[in-house]
Amino acid sequence: MSLATRKRLLPALLALQFGVMALLPSHTVLAQQTDNRRTGGLVAQPGSPLDEYLKAREQRQQQQQTPPEIAAPLPFDVRTFEQMARQIVANQRVPGLAVAIVKDGKILSARGYGVTDTLNPRPVDAHTVFRLASLSKTFSGTLGGMLVEDGVLDLNQPVVRYVPEFRLRSADATSRLSISNLLSHGTGLPRTAFDRDIQANASYSSVRAKLASAPLSCEPGECYSYQNVAFSVFGDVVFAATGRMFDEHIQQRIFKPLGMSDASLGLEGITRSPSWAKPHIRAGSGWRSLMPKPTYYRLGPAAGVNASAADMAQYLLAQTGYRPDIVSPQLLNRLHTSRIDTPSEIRAGGWRRERLYSAGYGMGWRVYNYAGHPMYFHGGAVQGYRASMAVLPRQGLGVAILWNAESTLPSGLLPTILDSAIGLPQTAWLKLDNES
Repeated sequence: MSLATRKRLLPALLALQFGVMALLPSHTVLAQQTDNRRTGGLVAQPGSPLDEYLKAREQRQQQQQTPPEIAAPLPFDVRTFEQMARQIVANQRVPGLAVAIVKDGKILSARGYGVTDTLNPRPVDAHTVFRLASLSKTFSGTLGGMLVEDGVLDLNQPVVRYVPEFRLRSADATSRLSISNLLSHGTGLPRTAFDRDIQANASYSSVRAKLASAPLSCEPGECYSYQNVAFSVFGDVVFAATGRMFDEHIQQRIFKPLGMSDASLGLEGITRSPSWAKPHIRAGSGWRSLMPKPTYYRLGPAAGVNASAADMAQYLLAQTGYRPDIVSPQLLNRLHTSRIDTPSEIRAGGWRRERLYSAGYGMGWRVYNYAGHPMYFHGGAVQGYRASMAVLPRQGLGVAILWNAESTLPSGLLPTILDSAIGLPQTAWLKLDNES
């Protein structure tokens, strides 16, 4: 059988596998996942394309220098997770951290840890504001769904219907590019097109104009390519469709109704907060605080939101379905329906490689199959800030983790919490001896 044929058959075989798993009792599926964890919980006939794929995957895992350490499932205990958070900031492994955990419509934890600034230390608390970076995209998707429900926006309509001056390199691509393509990174543009210009302090309008000359990797809707500049064209669409600015909509439609009283947009928004966490970069063996840069704040729909742990707890209640008065079940379904495949996510390192069986992108949200469970996720990174957020709808669980340092260490807390909620064998995602 040729390699091309195997690649064509693999998605169907995977789909069949998970279709069978969906019909089994939950304890049977969990046992199968546990017994077969070295191959990701998949069973294949010897010599089949799926069997060859799993052998190759196991070989890659064996080549890893530090394979995950597996132990008995960790009981779901918020006090345990809070203690882990305290350990993360101990000895300034990272300066500051904020964590929000909600489950079954209740806020289990919304707390801050560490300090806002290593040079002028003030404690991080539940109302300390962090920069969300690309978690902002989930707010754009949510607003888009609201405007669809209002009847003022049609996701399937081309962008040029709302922004006639917008251009891509070809007339055909320009006419085909839909609002849905914008919000799911299916523009056809090269990955992170013109981000370097934004980092060099270019204005949004000048960089948006450059999209007209950018080469296309594919036709709109045919391939995934992560964007910040193109995604932010959604702000122009919102203004054209409603006559009101994107920031105003976010404030009036999301922040205020959900009681996100610390949340804001833009550089001025974060610096005017009574308590806010400064970004930090490595300085020798310690950390050096900076003033946040205005650059990516110019891309409001992609990276403009600031929020605290208390804010994120309220937002997660809505995203887990417990504020239907603001975010309806129909809207959530629209947000969390995958619109384009993102295979590179499955090949990424860490928990993604170990846990993900499928990956796509919806409206501002990543849509994953996490060890057999649907999960909605987004990460964020901008100079001196990192963030991650996930929703497990079957478990009614939402988690957001925000920190003010260029460190990967806190990212291990998220899969630790998720695995505990699902009952998966415990894996050492959080390595407190690793301070990078």
